[in-house]
Amino acid sequence: MTDTSRSAPSSPPPAAAFPSAPTQAVVLAGGQGSRLRPYTDDRPKPMVEIPGTGVPIIGHQLAWLASEGVTDVVVSCGHLAGVLQEWLAEAELPLRVTTVVEEEPLGRGGGLKYAAHHLPDPEGSWYATNGDIWTRFSLREMAAFHTERGAVATLALARPRIPWGVVETNEFGQVLDFIEAPPSPYPVNAGVYVFGPEFVALLPDLGDHERTTFPRLARERRLAGFPLPQGAYWRAIDTAKDLTEAARELAAQTGS
Repeated sequence: MTDTSRSAPSSPPPAAAFPSAPTQAVVLAGGQGSRLRPYTDDRPKPMVEIPGTGVPIIGHQLAWLASEGVTDVVVSCGHLAGVLQEWLAEAELPLRVTTVVEEEPLGRGGGLKYAAHHLPDPEGSWYATNGDIWTRFSLREMAAFHTERGAVATLALARPRIPWGVVETNEFGQVLDFIEAPPSPYPVNAGVYVFGPEFVALLPDLGDHERTTFPRLARERRLAGFPLPQGAYWRAIDTAKDLTEAARELAAQTGS
């Protein structure tokens, strides 16, 4: 484990309306990002910069987490871990960051469990996010949703836009309209989570929690899904096209 902690600047406490909001988080940043090559030939996926920002994906994530009241983050590294650790050690960060590296592949669930063991408050709830997600929404509201439902785990749900145009028809098979890139009718796992402290013990030491722990909690009705609020920005950065579209969307938001 490498400690890249820096003193966090003073920041406003979590809003009084959300007293149970977590202040700690795990960022899963160990993927190889093969679909983002050649960008990931010399850096891990979370270190790829969003064009026009000069900031890597993980920099945007840490700024967002800090703005939501998070003070401590554990970053789980893997592919080209040293590049990410070096950037974290040199960057002016808005919170405290510790990095961990798996000595051998543990799978998504095992890696999450290993990282969670390094959180500063083992008795507290925590957030987790995939290292290739660029998003903005209220984590405090998601934490309140999680608490109100008595869930052990809550995942954010997004409705990404379908990359193709679709055709709308009526019951007679007559074409009514053509709709370009509509939102998906089905929610997808947005890669952002709230976990209660008891969740760690339910994770596998080795393997994928989405095939073991999540289905078990779903059967027990202890897994909740938080729909992203209307208008919330969310994008998974998987390909070069995603980078281009993220830059275009950012330019549209800023009016540049």
